[in-house]
Amino acid sequence: MKENMLDVLMYLFENCIDEEYDASSNQESLKSKLADAGFAQAEINKAFGWLEGLAEQRDRQGEAQNQQQHSIRIFSPREERKIDVACRGLLIYLEQLQVITPATRELVVERSLALETDDIDLEKFRWIILMVMFNLPEQETAGAWLEDLVLETLPAQIH
Repeated sequence: MKENMLDVLMYLFENCIDEEYDASSNQESLKSKLADAGFAQAEINKAFGWLEGLAEQRDRQGEAQNQQQHSIRIFSPREERKIDVACRGLLIYLEQLQVITPATRELVVERSLALETDDIDLEKFRWIILMVMFNLPEQETAGAWLEDLVLETLPAQIH
């Protein structure tokens, strides 16, 4: 059995992103594919809940796109406990490069906090950023750049 919801999300992204899946109409087929790969049903359900939360947050972020481009982000103690210094540094770096917007940064932080894990390492954080970016239609170019960043730094097999 695979370990946690993030493993499910990473597997789903790695193995199904190029396939033309419509998550809402093929959800049962995807769940079956994930179960066949050895993931627990509870973790599969949590992963789909996470993706649904991402879609909901993405829709709400439309209004937040007008945030100041030069604002300073102060992380709460809860965010600092869950997202370590290296991860926060990467997020700030990507924002400074204008690869992500302040609204996208907030979406990444929110989705990181939604994971059922105490802390997130840099490898997992890159995956979270990548999954968020690929779910933002206006961020396709940045998402492709990040895909190279994430997949270049990972070993050939992660599961």
